[in-house]
Amino acid sequence: MQRGSRARGIEVAELSWAGCSFPSDRLYDLDFDTWVSFVSQRTVVVGMTDFSQSRCGRLVHIGWKPVGRVVERGRPLAALESAKWVGPMRAPLTGEIVDSNERAFATDIALANRDPYGLGWFYRLQVASEAEGGELVDAQSAFTFYRARIDESGLHCFRCVDP
Repeated sequence: MQRGSRARGIEVAELSWAGCSFPSDRLYDLDFDTWVSFVSQRTVVVGMTDFSQSRCGRLVHIGWKPVGRVVERGRPLAALESAKWVGPMRAPLTGEIVDSNERAFATDIALANRDPYGLGWFYRLQVASEAEGGELVDAQSAFTFYRARIDESGLHCFRCVDP
């Protein structure tokens, strides 16, 4: 199913299945269940996919890496804890952490559960190389991949509504 939404005054198509959405203005790392949005040629915003936040459940704690830290693709970017799962959020790209959304999450730990592609972003990274990104796929490819995983697992995505 495809539907549209408005982001920054621009129409953004969203593919969705079983409540899980995949906005077309993002790239996705299928190995690490993260999304990437390029805000400049080498600066990206990183967050967890709708599939990932639903599978994890409501977050109760996040262990943040500090701004200034360099992380390599595939290495832990944050430690996530929910009532039913503990594990890493892995970096989809190699780069330096230039900003985090830690203060917003300190006020509302469920931001990623409520708005995974908007207010629930985790980090801004300065990408180490313009060649980075070979593992990222577009929304249509992500949708096809996650649709199979959703059907296999019987998962239905949800969004937390209480602050």
